[in-house]
Amino acid sequence: MSRSVLYDEPGPRTLRNERIASAVVALALLTALAYLLAGMAGRGLFDDRWTVFTDPPKGQDAVDVWKSLGRGLRATLLAAAVAAPVALLLAFALAALRAAGPRWLGRPLTVLIEFLRGMPVLLMMFFGLLALGLSAFSAVVFGLVLYNAAILAEILRAGLAALPRGQVEAGTAIGLTRGQTLALIQFPQVIRLMLPSLISQFVVLLKDSSLGFIVGYPELLRTMQLNYSFFGDRYRFPLFVVVLVVYLTVNITLSRLAEYVQRRTSRAR
Repeated sequence: MSRSVLYDEPGPRTLRNERIASAVVALALLTALAYLLAGMAGRGLFDDRWTVFTDPPKGQDAVDVWKSLGRGLRATLLAAAVAAPVALLLAFALAALRAAGPRWLGRPLTVLIEFLRGMPVLLMMFFGLLALGLSAFSAVVFGLVLYNAAILAEILRAGLAALPRGQVEAGTAIGLTRGQTLALIQFPQVIRLMLPSLISQFVVLLKDSSLGFIVGYPELLRTMQLNYSFFGDRYRFPLFVVVLVVYLTVNITLSRLAEYVQRRTSRAR
């Protein structure tokens, strides 16, 4: 018989109450969903406006609409794919300098990282666009890299702090420098230890790329905006729903990847 150390196993009455509570909550959620859908239908949100994906107006073809959304998704993924490795490399550099750099450099790096963590990503994008004269794509990548490098550097620092302190002494004992100990002994363990958190931050990076439409980068949200501006405001809702589904699909896939990696690394440890 299985026993719990922290609490007693629920008895028949508790299990029955839990089932009743679950059924009541599920019924309340279904009622709220039905009320929401009825209200949306009453406002005409399920009329022929959805034909924008099958037979769009103004002489356009459905393939053109889907291709435009595909180009927007490709632009979103491209910005994230370029920013993620650059941010990770910069994070490794910041974490290494804080851990093994000169002592006088520690405080300025801490201030820099806290500053970047506290700055909105959009402001960094605007700084790159207006102050540095970068293109829209480069400005988006610039903002994503700086912000996420600071976050990733803190994740790596936490991973280094979680390792046994004796590993540094062991590296010194076999003749390794502090930098070699970081590169050969500590960072490989930190990557495996913090990999789920790193992947989760990459999900955040991908979501933050949607801010690029404000600086004129033609990512997925910008593509949605251009489509309903061309076809008319009544097509805004169906375009919004499709873009929402695309974002959810991509982000949930990455989240499931993080959970899978976490399970694998836990078993490996």
